[in-house]
Amino acid sequence: MNRWIRGAALVCALLATGVTTGCGTESRADAREDARGVAPSPSGASSGSSAAPHDRRDARAAVEAAYRKWGLKPLAAPPAPPAVKPVRLRADDGLVPVISEIPTREKIVFLTFDDGAEKDPEFVTMMRELKVPFTMFLTDAAIRSDYGYFKKLQALGNGVQNHTLTHPDLRTLGASAQKQEICGQQTRLKDEYGTAPRLLRPPYGNWNEDTRAAAASCGLEAIVLWRESMQIKNMQYQSPSGKLHPGDIILAHFRGPSELKGTTITEMTANLLRHIQEQGFTVAALEDYL
Repeated sequence: MNRWIRGAALVCALLATGVTTGCGTESRADAREDARGVAPSPSGASSGSSAAPHDRRDARAAVEAAYRKWGLKPLAAPPAPPAVKPVRLRADDGLVPVISEIPTREKIVFLTFDDGAEKDPEFVTMMRELKVPFTMFLTDAAIRSDYGYFKKLQALGNGVQNHTLTHPDLRTLGASAQKQEICGQQTRLKDEYGTAPRLLRPPYGNWNEDTRAAAASCGLEAIVLWRESMQIKNMQYQSPSGKLHPGDIILAHFRGPSELKGTTITEMTANLLRHIQEQGFTVAALEDYL
């Protein structure tokens, strides 16, 4: 456990929060297309179909050149998001679903980065150039020293989601304390990033029924776990097959050389993207499917 986690204390009283659907006048899908160099369609669809063919070719050529710069083979462009999202959120009983993968036949996976301790500017450059979508599950104790760093990543079209205020094992807390951790972070992230998260990742992947109830009461729509976790050079697979499957959610962390045995977050991410490319997959945006 990181030192900032061990030293963190429970903060923030239970606050009632609402869920907004956007940040400013531009949708998250539009922001992703702008970051990729493709004009968004008037409806906000993220397929890029409104761009002229030569514009799309030029944008794709720039991305492929960026992959070569980072020593990578290009990932294929992801398919257009489904017209109907395949995961049903907030069941009739009011409890949020707990998911580790997205039901799809497409050879796509979803990248998520947790915590927020490492704030390497080269990672911002890398993701800006590669146009790889990912979701950030942020902990306030890790990010409060530089909220602005994650605004740069959000501006690329990447989602900001809830990873609690201080990164506790939620199963060790009572219902009231869980609400403080989750609702408090909802409020903090909305204040800093303009949108209340829809998704929660419990620290260490540990949750119980109090967690589900607290998430629902705080306005969250799903608890998101994972199928693979990225280490330094290799991935750990939950599946006995030891390989990726369509719709898998992959866990990585904002970690730097002190935690990655001298490896930078950009080097770790390059290793991750190689595993994805070598297995014939590409990366899609989780929020397009949830």
